[in-house]
Amino acid sequence: MPKKGIFIVFEGPDKSGKSTQAKILARELEKRGCSVLHTREPGGTPFAEDIRRILLDTSYDLTPLSELFLYEAARAQHTQETLLPALESGKIVISERYVLASLAYQGYGRGLSLKLVRSLNAAASGGLKPHLTVLIDVPADSFSERMKGVSPDRLEKEGSAFRRRVREGYRKISKTERNIFVVDGRGQIEEIHKKIISRIEKLIRSCGQK
Repeated sequence: MPKKGIFIVFEGPDKSGKSTQAKILARELEKRGCSVLHTREPGGTPFAEDIRRILLDTSYDLTPLSELFLYEAARAQHTQETLLPALESGKIVISERYVLASLAYQGYGRGLSLKLVRSLNAAASGGLKPHLTVLIDVPADSFSERMKGVSPDRLEKEGSAFRRRVREGYRKISKTERNIFVVDGRGQIEEIHKKIISRIEKLIRSCGQK
């Protein structure tokens, strides 16, 4: 584990508001003079962004195992090329999704072996673990309302049963994994941010210090 930086991950079902909250947190910390890297999975490097386009392309019908391997390939590159150098340089890294997403989506959602997913996660991440994961929890039935006027990607086109499995997967994970802060995503954006920044301040006394 890098000793200098702080690694914060946002997780949650599709349209939970994690991207919005990650952006708000990054801006808030930058205003405080922190050196921040805001990134995402899959993505965060040119190679991983290319994989992202494949994963979200509605013209592909991927098997669950192919999907998992693509996510892990993107994660391996993202970790080595982006996350570790930023953390070694002392930055606060904020990532939209990391290893728990594969457990929730490909494990609980697709029905792949959780043991297999954990093993591939460990290999792709090199054992890198977030200092804190913010899990934004929203009911599966809120998805349709939040998708109004939006063209769905390949994963967003999945049915309600899949979304329920993903959400329940995240809820189960939150009870077994360490350093997870669960936030109700149904509130106002600013109120959710206040809860998150209050928890983050317990982790960061000042920029570059834990």
